[in-house]
Amino acid sequence: MSPDTLYQRIIDYANRADPYPLYAELRENGVTRQEDGSYLVGTYHEIAALLHDPRVSSDSRSRADPSTVPMFRRNVHQAFIGLDDPEHDRLRRLTMRPFGPPHTPGRIDALRPDMTRISDELIDAFGDKDRIDIVEDFAYPLPVTVICRLLGVPYEDVPRFRAWTNAVIDGVDLTPGKDAESRQRAGQDAREAMGDYIGDLADKRRDHPTDDMLSALVHDNGPEGRLTRTELMATGTLLLIAGHETTVNLISNGALTFLRFPDAYRLLRDKPELMPRAVEELLRYEPPVHLLPQRTPLADIEVSDVTVPKGVPLILVLAAGNRDPLRFDDPDHFDPTREDNQHFGFGSGIHNCFGAPLARVEAQIALNALLPRLEGFRLSEDPPPYRRSSILRGPRHLPIERASDATF
Repeated sequence: MSPDTLYQRIIDYANRADPYPLYAELRENGVTRQEDGSYLVGTYHEIAALLHDPRVSSDSRSRADPSTVPMFRRNVHQAFIGLDDPEHDRLRRLTMRPFGPPHTPGRIDALRPDMTRISDELIDAFGDKDRIDIVEDFAYPLPVTVICRLLGVPYEDVPRFRAWTNAVIDGVDLTPGKDAESRQRAGQDAREAMGDYIGDLADKRRDHPTDDMLSALVHDNGPEGRLTRTELMATGTLLLIAGHETTVNLISNGALTFLRFPDAYRLLRDKPELMPRAVEELLRYEPPVHLLPQRTPLADIEVSDVTVPKGVPLILVLAAGNRDPLRFDDPDHFDPTREDNQHFGFGSGIHNCFGAPLARVEAQIALNALLPRLEGFRLSEDPPPYRRSSILRGPRHLPIERASDATF
């Protein structure tokens, strides 16, 4: 097929279960201009350079043609993930102060006992079931509970923001279809509703602070001042969504990969101290985020002898770069002991994932707790049903069942 259709084929749901042959085709064709005028990049070294290039913008307002900006990014105050420096740097630093070093170095470590306890409780609830949905019964409730505790969102409100999150993710879905506009509008409405919710919760924390991160953001008197209410709304929405969505995929993809590779399963079951390295390999091999569709050159730039014009959409396929044979040895092989592993699982550059430290710890604790419980189980279907999104890729459900002929 023609390389200028690669993007449409990648985002086609029919290819969600196994997009990797398309990623190999993309790498073979280099930087490719697509039918819609965007440019697609899937090779490791080119992606790395672009992620560190100050001439490449994350701000949708940099687009030469406003009609190429998805509805979900219009008329909504952007969190720092969708801004450039210096505004991005200011907001990110303000948000980092109550989250991690150097100002709050113990925030994540303090959550470890709770993560372990929640993981154990969820696994104990499996009981003697012969069939388990890893996503619904484990991979989703763990990070949702943790992010609620971290931010100070009452757990009884989880059903509300789960519905909002699903609508937002559906709204940024790139899969073509006649309902695209209505999905984008519903996603924008959900984003605004979630922002209003965060704003109201922040107002309560002004008068009645607790020990959660939202209270810390509201009352932070750092040298740059506090976040405005609008900035709090946008930042809180980002943290709520990103704080669990990618981790759900990471844990689910991890369980799926271990069930597909019995040798790796047995190695990690017997040597749990290898799990940190295995999580890094999962972030390379089956990452929770597959592509970044919102980059824009601020000037004409050369990428592998191809001129990408100023203002056009630039799409970085991170998952393709993660399996580039020019960067990784035997890249299509899952090796939980891999050492040289500077992947794009959390991006790179100034927009490197804010919550990466939390996601790493959650995944390590969760998968080490889950591994012994997989004994005697097999996948009920392979591939499992996947979520619709081509950006955030992971199983929608991951049913496993007890079987006498399981391979471990």
